[in-house]
Amino acid sequence: MREARFDTRGSRVRWTEVDGVDPARVYVHGLGATSTVYHAHIAARPELVGRRSLFVDLPGHGISDRPADFGYTLEEHAAALAAVLDEARVAGAEVIAHSMGGSVAIVLAHRRPDLVSRLVLAEANLDPNPPLTAGSSGIAAYEEEDFVVGGGYARVLDEVGPTWAATMRLADPRGLHRSAVGLIAGTRPTMRRMLMALTMDRVYLQGAWSGVLPGRDALTASGVRVVTVPEAGHNVMFDNADAFAAEVAGRTPPGATP
Repeated sequence: MREARFDTRGSRVRWTEVDGVDPARVYVHGLGATSTVYHAHIAARPELVGRRSLFVDLPGHGISDRPADFGYTLEEHAAALAAVLDEARVAGAEVIAHSMGGSVAIVLAHRRPDLVSRLVLAEANLDPNPPLTAGSSGIAAYEEEDFVVGGGYARVLDEVGPTWAATMRLADPRGLHRSAVGLIAGTRPTMRRMLMALTMDRVYLQGAWSGVLPGRDALTASGVRVVTVPEAGHNVMFDNADAFAAEVAGRTPPGATP
């Protein structure tokens, strides 16, 4: 396990790492998740082994610190992720990121393009104010103290299902809530606009069960390769690990629709 400081108080963001050749692959989890749980089984596949791989837990999540005075905005998460890559002496990484982690990765690539050579985004949040059915909306609907100490955290754990709850239990309630609020708020320019303006290789994976990606044609026109992954929903890496690994490796699998 390795660590890097991400705020003025010396709080640490931590990651686990597998040795291999560059360019490194950096795996970033979504809201209330952890990177090893969501991505280690992908990095271990035969078509992906041999590359240096970093599994980063964002502030407030997993094994990273959870300072009470941190804002947990997308920009602050991206700065923490940049601290990881600087400490690890990683440049030109392939960043594989899910959901909120994809939003963080977009901000990172926008602010520090020297650190990123390729983005593989699995159902990343691209716009502020997503539908109320989204998990982040359910968390952010609570006032912070009601969520942290008023029972909201426990109610959400009961509602999200066992898979998400398994890693959400490892997240700090305050950091989780502020991360959800930051995801709802989005960025200026929006994550979508940032993504469309980037020039590195960009792949966006949408699970077929999630429906049509809004604004798909504009993303494609800007150079983003949008792929509909069959037999998959929001958690593409669990629902269709074969297709997910193939896209990370740069090989469009059979059945995927570009």
